[in-house]
Amino acid sequence: MLTKPLRRVPLVAALLACCLSLAGCWSASGPEVVVYTALDSEFSKPIFADFSTETGIAVQPKFDTESTKTVGLTQAILAEADRPRCDVFWNNEILNTLRLQRAGLLEVYRSPAAEGYPEFARSPKGTWHGFAARARVLIVNTEKIPEAERPRSIHDLADPKWRGQAAIAKPLFGTTATHAACLFASWHDEQTGDRKAEEFFRGLKANDVQILSGNKQVALSVASGQALFGLTDTDDAIIEKEKGMPVEIVYPDQGEGGIGTLFIPNTLAIIRGGPHGESARRLVDYLLQPKVEAKLAAGRSAQIPLNPECEAEVRVETPKTIKPMQIDFDAAAEKWDTVAKFIRDEFTGE
Repeated sequence: MLTKPLRRVPLVAALLACCLSLAGCWSASGPEVVVYTALDSEFSKPIFADFSTETGIAVQPKFDTESTKTVGLTQAILAEADRPRCDVFWNNEILNTLRLQRAGLLEVYRSPAAEGYPEFARSPKGTWHGFAARARVLIVNTEKIPEAERPRSIHDLADPKWRGQAAIAKPLFGTTATHAACLFASWHDEQTGDRKAEEFFRGLKANDVQILSGNKQVALSVASGQALFGLTDTDDAIIEKEKGMPVEIVYPDQGEGGIGTLFIPNTLAIIRGGPHGESARRLVDYLLQPKVEAKLAAGRSAQIPLNPECEAEVRVETPKTIKPMQIDFDAAAEKWDTVAKFIRDEFTGE
């Protein structure tokens, strides 16, 4: 009578050992946070590694592609709205962050680390945080264009003297799309509507401006002399300059009556209903620290610190050293659907 229970002992022990083993695996997995990020992996991965070392929270990143930039990540977040996979959206511009805000997909979180940031870098609703900006600049090939003849304004892109010799990234993605929306918002007039912005882009098309896949491609094209100058971001421009390529950075529209140079911050937003809310808040707090902006400023991308407590050396001009373009980003986001339709219909012919 005692043999059957004794025969069951190894089986019970094996099941118990399996359960303990599984429990050990679960507990060892630890906390994590899923980040959709448009910042290039070479710049963001080291920061994620530092965060994980300091907090024990594993970062699972999803990156964009150069051709679709933040649009692809934004579309993914919209598609996953009923069952979010993303916890934090680290966008390297602001337009698509505001699109997600308008869709009601961003969590309200007022990070204590954001209190010292300038007002333009903080959402009034607490749904996003701006940091580590870039400027929209002209990159000029110094071997092809003498200093006295160098373009000084974005309007020079439409100057017939440069017909077919200037380049921009496709203005449906990334910071070029944000720039387009900002121009439509800034130049909008109650009497003439969007005529000024529409005429600007029609002028670019008539001048055979080269349309390339991204800002990096614009910088590379100018550095190689395929284009004489182009519109890009400071991070792509300074990489070519510091490589020793024959290029110079021009901060456009600084003269009297000029609209100034557009500065676009990176933005952080927590996705509403994301699976790892506490880890998401800890990551946002971490990324807004002065040491992170200092690391981004010191890196090849030379991003511009916005936290007044950051004492990093800056290798490019900032909103404090040149005339910045004054812009209402919310107004630009509201214009985006109109802008995108115009760009597709009139500018790219898509």
